[in-house]
Amino acid sequence: MTKTVKVMFDGLVFRPSGPVNLEAGKKYTITVKPLSEEADAEQDPAFDIASLAVSTNIPDLSSEHDHYLHGLPKRGAHER
Repeated sequence: MTKTVKVMFDGLVFRPSGPVNLEAGKKYTITVKPLSEEADAEQDPAFDIASLAVSTNIPDLSSEHDHYLHGLPKRGAHER
């Protein structure tokens, strides 16, 4: 089991930024790597999100997504 947990070092201990779901009292090995102050866009998975796009040939997909995803009635032009 490998987990990545963001932590803050307060000078004495590492404090997780959220729940870690680890067994209390058990010993773990941690690897410490500083987070960069500036996010590297090319390392961000969302950087190349356009490569995931596919053509659906549905011209109103963005405005009627609830219809196509959940089967709800179309909103129609009068509600936009």
